[in-house]
Amino acid sequence: MKISTKGRYALRMLLDLAEHMNNGYISLKDIAERQGISKKYLEQIVPVLTRSNVLKANRGFQGGYMLAKSPDKYTVGMILRLTEGSLAPVACLDRDPIGCERISECATLPIWQGLNNVIQEYLDGITLQDILDKQREQYANDYMI
Repeated sequence: MKISTKGRYALRMLLDLAEHMNNGYISLKDIAERQGISKKYLEQIVPVLTRSNVLKANRGFQGGYMLAKSPDKYTVGMILRLTEGSLAPVACLDRDPIGCERISECATLPIWQGLNNVIQEYLDGITLQDILDKQREQYANDYMI
């Protein structure tokens, strides 16, 4: 499994919005500048996030985007599933029930199921707030005299 640019940029965009959530609606231009991401690329990601009620949008002069909920309500797993689709390490785990004709005789299925469980649990165990807290902690300990 490889996370695409779309998934990585969506995560960075949402982290930026979480970090600046006290500033109201944030323009894509501002996010793009801070994150070093093309505004056009962000424009391609936004519809997925607004349709899924992850973002609130406001048009007009003071328009922009903000998180629909607090950062502790969004997990990395949820964000990546929205942008990437399935996070399963093998195609047969993309469907429930498992859609493989060899399921009854597949010796490797338990390996893939175990890996899938680890991936899901890990990514669903990290919220945007966790990432922000870790980042603030790192910066707080990164001072010089």
